[in-house]
Amino acid sequence: MSARRSLVWLGLTPEPEQELPAAVAALRSPAAGRPPSALVAAERHRVERLVLRGTQRGWLRYLREVTDLVVRAAGSRTNDPKAALLAGEVVLDHHRMLIGLPGAGYDRTALQRHELERALARLRERPEPALVGPSEPWSTI
Repeated sequence: MSARRSLVWLGLTPEPEQELPAAVAALRSPAAGRPPSALVAAERHRVERLVLRGTQRGWLRYLREVTDLVVRAAGSRTNDPKAALLAGEVVLDHHRMLIGLPGAGYDRTALQRHELERALARLRERPEPALVGPSEPWSTI
C-alpha cells in the first residue's frame, strides 16, 4: 500500500459493504425474486476486493453503477422495488456522509445524490405488490 493512498474513505460506514451485495445481485439478476447465491457471492467478492485493495475513486465508480441500477429499477414497473430501495438508501446515505471527508468526493457525487433522491421517491410511491392467489390457502376448500 502506498503512503500516498488515502484510506479515510474506508471509515465512513460498513453498511454498503454489508447491505449492497445481495441487493445489487437482485438488481442485476435476470429473474425476479431472490438472486442466485452465486451472483450474491460474486457481488460480495467484488465489494470485498474494492474495500481491501481499491481506491476511493474505484469505490465511487462502483457506487455509480449501483446508482444506475437503482435509477433503472425506479423507471421499471416489472421488478420488486425492495432491492432498489435498499441499495438506493444505502448509497444515498454514503454519499451524504462524504461531506465530512477531505477531498472532492461529496462534490463528485452531487448528481448521483439528486438521481437517487428522485429514484427513491418514485420507488416509495409504488403500491405494494398484490398477493398472487388467495391470501389464505384454506379459502378454496
